[in-house]
Amino acid sequence: MGSELFEIGRRVAVTVPASTGNVGPGYDSLGLALAHHDELAVTVLEGGLEFALHGEGSEAVPRDAGHLVVRAMRAAFRAAGVEEMPGLRLEARNRIPHGRGMGSSASAVVAGVLAAEALLPPERALGPRRVLQVAAAMEGHPDNVAPSLYGGLVISWADGEGWSSAPVAVHEDVVPVVAIPDYEVPTRLARSLLPAQVPHHDAAVNAGRAALLVEAMTRRPELLLPATEDRLHQPYRAAAMPPSARLVQGLRERGLPAVVSGAGPTVLVLAAGTGAAAEAERAVAELTAPDAGSVAWRVLRLRVDGQGAKLEEHPQQIQG
Repeated sequence: MGSELFEIGRRVAVTVPASTGNVGPGYDSLGLALAHHDELAVTVLEGGLEFALHGEGSEAVPRDAGHLVVRAMRAAFRAAGVEEMPGLRLEARNRIPHGRGMGSSASAVVAGVLAAEALLPPERALGPRRVLQVAAAMEGHPDNVAPSLYGGLVISWADGEGWSSAPVAVHEDVVPVVAIPDYEVPTRLARSLLPAQVPHHDAAVNAGRAALLVEAMTRRPELLLPATEDRLHQPYRAAAMPPSARLVQGLRERGLPAVVSGAGPTVLVLAAGTGAAAEAERAVAELTAPDAGSVAWRVLRLRVDGQGAKLEEHPQQIQG
């Protein structure tokens, strides 16, 4: 069974937040949803693939079955026992920058899996847990897909039955500020720089900081500076992104809780309140001034997205 399961002309839309993985010490286990969204609408056609893509990275992505959203939809359909893809028209407005550590690939995967889930007949639906499994399997880990799905700060772990995630609400005073450079660091390169083993003391420090980070993010934002200390991945990746590493160091020396967002090179400051957010913006401008001739930085003050991905039936046209 395949394409006959789908209603020709049916259209659904998904809005998916950006995400930052690791959040400092929570390597491959913590993720945070950011209120900076990609939009996707999918219409079922009689056959073929059509694309209307706009925004960040739209000129560089494939317009065929290799498109990440199409691959994610195919993975979801197969998980539901549907091998034959229907014809599809994809409309997208991308705001999440590609290759910068803000979860652009995870947002595409989540959008594709949720769109496929919405188009499946009810008796074939995957359900929330299987949606997470399909999305995390495509990404290789859940620390970006889970916050894009659920919103807020999400703790994820694996056991013998697959991936599980626990979203927690973030304190209202936490204000994310991101500094996005104009260069990319491929995630594969960033991962290749990590050692096979780390000193026991460093692992113990990170375990304590990750536990403290949950307290800081949910109840006591004044603890964010010590809570964001990391020794497992950022020191080893610094050589791949010197401007970002310098910026993190400079911000932390000023008492601002800065980390590399995901695998980088975007820098994330978790400011405790709007005053600290303004201070972070000023500090980024001052600290990046020496790089003005070689690296351009875009600074955004965002919110934590507490809702996660949102699905809409019969949506309006996505504007370019």
